[in-house]
Order: sequence, then C-alpha cells, then structure tokens
Amino acid sequence: MLKIEHIGIAVQDLEASSLLFEKLLGTPAYKTEEVASEGVITSFFANGPNKIELLAATNPESPIAKFIQKKGEGMHHIAFAVTDIVAEIARLKAEGFVVLNETPKIGADNKLVAFLHPKSTQSVLIELCQDIK
Repeated sequence: MLKIEHIGIAVQDLEASSLLFEKLLGTPAYKTEEVASEGVITSFFANGPNKIELLAATNPESPIAKFIQKKGEGMHHIAFAVTDIVAEIARLKAEGFVVLNETPKIGADNKLVAFLHPKSTQSVLIELCQDIK
C-alpha cells in the first residue's frame, strides 16, 4: 500500500456537508460525482496531500443509506492507494482478510476499487484504490 488515498465520510445532506467542509478547509470541493452502481453521490475535498470524500445516498437501498440508518453520519471508510489492486487483493486474501470485491470495480475519482470486510479489520471498512490509466 502506498498511502492513505482518502477518508470517506457518510452524510445525509451532501450540499449542507459540502458547505461545512468548504468553511472548515477554506476551499471548495474539487469534484462532485455520482456513482450510480453504488447509489451514491460523492464530493471530494483536497487538504494538502490528503483527500476527504463525502458520500450521500441517492436511494434508500444504497450501502451509504444503510450505513447511516444503522450507525448515523460519520466516518465510513479509509481508502489506501495501491499500484496493483489485483495483486493486493490476492495478498490480503492470503493474509486472511475477508475481501468483499474479489474483482475490482469502477469507483469515484477515476479509480478501480475493492473493499475489505470490517469484520476482518477491527470494524473499519478498508477500500483499496488504483488509478485508472
């Protein structure tokens, strides 16, 4: 793993949360994007070399809607940048981690993504991200 790619925060109201983070960080979101396959709309903020992704559900069946219903708004996941997501999935699976996506899928911000189940990572959802070239 290369670095923390971003921290994902589940929010109910993307517009209100984006305004809050604009004030907090002193800069607007650099990108807002819908990922229809996941039922989510995202807003990305840069803060130095770090990024924050706000995630809001676009339908009540989306993973973000279910997360907020169960746990409320707050930190949803930590994403790590990797150079070879397929090799990293295989390595982590061999180490005993529970992989939710054995085949990477297209995510937000021009990335291939895969997730590790929180039950194998001390209750923290981990996302692996590889830039799509």
